[in-house]
Amino acid sequence: MLFKIRNALAGCRFLSTGARHDSKNVPTRQINKLLIANRGEIACRVMRTASRLGIQTVAVFSDADERSLHTKMANEAYNIGPPASQQSYLRGEKILEVAKKTGCQAIHPGYGFLSENVEFAELCQQEGVIFIGPPASAIRDMGIKSTSKHIMSEAGVPIINGYHGEDQSDERLLQEAKIIGFPLMIKAVRGGGGKGMRIAETEEDFFPALQSARTESDKAFGDSSMLLERYVRSPRHVEVQVFADHHGNAVYLYERDCSVQRRHQKIIEEAPAPGLSEELRVQLGEAAVRAAKAVNYVGAGTVEFILDKEDLSFHFMEMNTRLQVEHPITEMITGTDLVEWQIKVASGEPIPLTQTQIRKTGHAFEARIYAEDPAGGFLPGAGPLNYLSTPVPSSTTRVETGVRQGDEVSIHYDPMIAKLVVWGENRPSALQLLVEQLRNYQIAGLQTNINFLIDLARHGHFQLADVHTGFIDQHMSTLFPVKTVTNEKLAQMALAYVLNENASTRKSLNRLNPFDLELNFRPNYTPTRKFSLKVGEKEHQVEVKSKGGDFEIRIDGGAWLNVKATRKAHENRFLLQTNINGHVSCFNTVIENGSIALYDDSGLTSAELVQPKFVTADSAIEGANVGSVIAPMPGVLDKVFVKPGDSVKAGTPLAVLIAMKMEHVLKAAKEGVVKAVPNAEGSNVQKGAVLIAFETS
Repeated sequence: MLFKIRNALAGCRFLSTGARHDSKNVPTRQINKLLIANRGEIACRVMRTASRLGIQTVAVFSDADERSLHTKMANEAYNIGPPASQQSYLRGEKILEVAKKTGCQAIHPGYGFLSENVEFAELCQQEGVIFIGPPASAIRDMGIKSTSKHIMSEAGVPIINGYHGEDQSDERLLQEAKIIGFPLMIKAVRGGGGKGMRIAETEEDFFPALQSARTESDKAFGDSSMLLERYVRSPRHVEVQVFADHHGNAVYLYERDCSVQRRHQKIIEEAPAPGLSEELRVQLGEAAVRAAKAVNYVGAGTVEFILDKEDLSFHFMEMNTRLQVEHPITEMITGTDLVEWQIKVASGEPIPLTQTQIRKTGHAFEARIYAEDPAGGFLPGAGPLNYLSTPVPSSTTRVETGVRQGDEVSIHYDPMIAKLVVWGENRPSALQLLVEQLRNYQIAGLQTNINFLIDLARHGHFQLADVHTGFIDQHMSTLFPVKTVTNEKLAQMALAYVLNENASTRKSLNRLNPFDLELNFRPNYTPTRKFSLKVGEKEHQVEVKSKGGDFEIRIDGGAWLNVKATRKAHENRFLLQTNINGHVSCFNTVIENGSIALYDDSGLTSAELVQPKFVTADSAIEGANVGSVIAPMPGVLDKVFVKPGDSVKAGTPLAVLIAMKMEHVLKAAKEGVVKAVPNAEGSNVQKGAVLIAFETS
């Protein structure tokens, strides 16, 4: 209850402490109208706080986002270009033009895109528009990782060994790599989010990894400069939320542990970091404040540290000069609204609280829900959100999202669907709530990582907070066990399909379905339905008999199961209750286009109705064999390195696919001769599309 009251009063409390500081030489400027130079959940997040403060908002959107949630939430919205971010959300001059035309006093950049763009921050300043972020000089100093390392060293913040020099020649970088030793991290000097980052395990890996990192960094940040660092195999990733104002004040709002990652991107975060002494917590916070003051920082920032898992020593990694994706967990344990702080500090007001007034209460988790295939290497996906049901928001549960049911996850942007944020009085209670609310997050229409997040949160080592950045790789076998679907579960999915079909038949008044006894009763006749369900890569043969409203179901020729069932429809889903040999279960079910989705305590279980061969078409290119290269995910075919008639060896790079702002180099699986290249460079391709077809041998 104390936490709920503190949360409810947080907005009022921010206004009550502003008189503590001397504001004589700091100009103040009220913000009445705000442009959000971003999209998705962060744009919606900023708009919610702005609306609560009585500030009007202006959204910008690309052609792909015309009907998106953030355009509907804003008071006004303006198109700024085609879907590609370089032609829309990265067009600083166009966005500034919209801000001036609409009378906005300020621009909030969110995170990503222009949030750490020095030139854009400078342009805003020149045009008299408040950039809600740090000064351009701080973005420059901390955004270029090589520069920030030198500044941190001088400020007494421990740094990790590496090369941060200006000589970017291949020869110099290889020379420095040999001095540092392998494995090592190759990292873009700008940006973040795992983009432009590669690990070179050996000297032979160095140049391919370097080239790939350069290309990706250039596309994401317009800068291909790299730095090299010693790669610590089992570190923890701990970051500190800092805040500074124009009056010389700087505070820390405790730390977050973001160790569990895939593809160098965070997937689940928690605050505060578990297992730290209060003394170490203060040391981290004070080091982060020194880092912020060293560059005259203003606004919200995050100082990231590598924390040695064994001896708990820490080293500065980088500073993100913006609001972080995971900022809500800091808000949950401190009872603050960091977006409100950003707006007020940008207006010239002092930080609302002193360091001694900032208290942490309880524990919070954030789980990032993505459209991706965890078992397939976490490859990103895209597609429609045909069914979307979220947990009910409360004082202990937040759903940070920018999509609604019926929206589509686009190939042009990050595949994150939402952030699920929970709070508990301690870590075990927060973790228990996280698992429960992940079960309540239900999506159909595209593949997500929700089931994986449930398995991760339940994992024994995660429960014990035994985490590090290699956690997923270390526990691959237990995080991705071979899962078998029970006959009972198969029977439930089969029955869900049959009952849904019967309901559809009645709705259309089609009395030609002999399996529906309510419409077609025949004495001394037991109708039997036979069909196949595919779960994963395995097909199962199903037989269903109906007897006076009850059912008998047999899977793969096994024993018959006696089933009673009731179905209650609700919009595009229905509640299915089954009694199978005395075991009663109740769960949500969604049936669409031959796809069956059941949601229960284990998360999502799905199956596909197998179509007869005579109604399916072979989409493969004639003459293409199993060695052909197909798109592992939807994306843009950025480059093609071969043409028909070329002979290639196994491992030869064939094409580059850009998906969700990440570059994926596709290589030949074996030696062969190229038969066809069906798609041109720049084409949008779907998952499974043949990109390079080979001659049959």
